Amino acid sequence: MEFGFTTAAYVVAAVLFILSLGGLSGQESAKRAVWYGIVGMALAVFATLTGPGMGLWMLSVVLIAAGGIIGYMLASKVEMTQMPELVAGMHALVGLAAVFVGYNAHIEIVRVMAMDDTARKALEGFAALIAKKSSVEISILRVELFLGVFIGAITFTGSVIAYGKLSGRVTSAATKLPGGHMLNAAAAVISAVTLVMYMNSGDMLPLVIMTIAALFIGYHLIMGIGGADMPVVVSMLNSYSGWAAAAIGFSLGNDLLIVVGALVGSSGAILSYIMCKAMNRSFVSVILGGFGGAAGPAMEVEGEQVAIEADAV
Repeated sequence: MEFGFTTAAYVVAAVLFILSLGGLSGQESAKRAVWYGIVGMALAVFATLTGPGMGLWMLSVVLIAAGGIIGYMLASKVEMTQMPELVAGMHALVGLAAVFVGYNAHIEIVRVMAMDDTARKALEGFAALIAKKSSVEISILRVELFLGVFIGAITFTGSVIAYGKLSGRVTSAATKLPGGHMLNAAAAVISAVTLVMYMNSGDMLPLVIMTIAALFIGYHLIMGIGGADMPVVVSMLNSYSGWAAAAIGFSLGNDLLIVVGALVGSSGAILSYIMCKAMNRSFVSVILGGFGGAAGPAMEVEGEQVAIEADAV
């Protein structure tokens, strides 16, 4: 099929995803919202599988079916009280997928750049998209995949720790290594340095070093937050997973992935902000992994205290 059908299907799917998010605001509309999301995802998958440049579609169908069956079996056994754990687990998979897609994009860039012009003309799909890019566009592509891997790695380990805290497999107490936020800052600086190295060399080693640093950031950020505050953390990780998907969407040139990632990222951030305001928490502290270890300011009690005896009641 041609790009016209794929683009139209992506537009319809994006509208369905927007309706799905909007419908989650009410209990009755949430039932329809779930079906909007299911239909939108099915349409997006179908359009991608039948779109131009799609290879190994049979393998993709088998893997999608296997993942769907496993997801159905896991979700059907989960009680409603365990739903935050399931959501955290799903976020971990989204982050891990972003990491794998980013590494695959890097491998494709290296492979295509090593080809001559004759070999590039025979390429299809994502490889053909890379072959048409200029050197400046390749540099932008590297930044996009770098950010996708960075956010995805943080989301993966952060979601794994959040799942562990919610399920009781990891201590719910706020725990930090000696150095606290300085370790997170050092890992962030290492990631920034490796970005410069990656842009100059194009080698995989800086990407691997950054991934390790990002995995540590995700682990250390969430370990420093108390288990009672995990619902807000799960919402924030939802936002992270959306931005990771959007960054990978830019890398792959997939408009729907960009739109859906931006929707999930922005809605998750807004929900986290609302929850923080309701819980009297600092939104910045959530992002930095610094809240949950200390109590908020004490409420000032006003008025006159009057003792009441039981006999006087």
